[in-house]
Amino acid sequence: MAMPRIVVFGEALTDIVQGSPGQWRGYPGGAPWNVARTLSRLGLSAAFAGAISSDSLGDEIAEQSAQAGLDMRFIQRVDADPLVAIVPSARPPRYFFAGEADLRFDPALLPEDWLAAAQICHFSCISLARQPLGAQLLKVAEQCREAGKHISYDPNWRNLMDAHYREQTFPTLIAMADTIKLSDEDLRQIYPGLTEAQALNELRAMNPAAEVLFTRGEHGMVLHTQDRQYEQAAIAIEVVDTVGAGDASMAGWLASHMLGLEDPQQRLRFSAACASASCQHAGAHAPDLAEVQALLSPTP
Repeated sequence: MAMPRIVVFGEALTDIVQGSPGQWRGYPGGAPWNVARTLSRLGLSAAFAGAISSDSLGDEIAEQSAQAGLDMRFIQRVDADPLVAIVPSARPPRYFFAGEADLRFDPALLPEDWLAAAQICHFSCISLARQPLGAQLLKVAEQCREAGKHISYDPNWRNLMDAHYREQTFPTLIAMADTIKLSDEDLRQIYPGLTEAQALNELRAMNPAAEVLFTRGEHGMVLHTQDRQYEQAAIAIEVVDTVGAGDASMAGWLASHMLGLEDPQQRLRFSAACASASCQHAGAHAPDLAEVQALLSPTP
């Protein structure tokens, strides 16, 4: 069995969300896992490289990973408490994390020759801020960089990203990345007190050669390259849930090139369609290619 062309590193978790008081529901999620699933459902050879628990919560993540077509050789099952995000309130957002299964990930257990086959390596979210996992993933990213792989990074800023992350991890990954994706919410957290334009200028000065995909929810997205800027409006749909939309857009952007799209405007539109397709379902839905194409070529 061939090794995957895209490997996504980080966490998979279960979101425990309170709707009405006392009513809780669990949803498998985690930004890196969402990206990996979407890439696979779009028809690409992809893997999620991370550790999940060996209990029922881990079983559900593993089952959905297999259903999405991910390469299961990269998922490590460990005897540890599952990583969960407890979300007492979505509006305003309140959340905290518990569990440690993700921290047991061991890069030495990855399949042999995975790096030679990989073309894109993606890193994101809290996995990079939780130790010792964050330090391990930085080393993996450095190995990928040295091997000439395309590095993709989405900070997905969360409340546990401390001063060490802000001052060391974040700039290190920005400098290594070929593709940087971040949202308007991320930008406000990373650069408080700056205008959007000032913050983007600060970010781009750290790595002028990187392409920056800047997402703005219902206001669409903007691609910044070394010499141009491209804009794409959000594709209108009836929104059910916006959870995971940014992850779907990230996957769509990475997938678009590998699916043969070369024009940046076409790639942006594909990425926007992935985000909108995700929003048509509850939870972090990973859209497949048919769902995305339906939005790109709607029936008259």
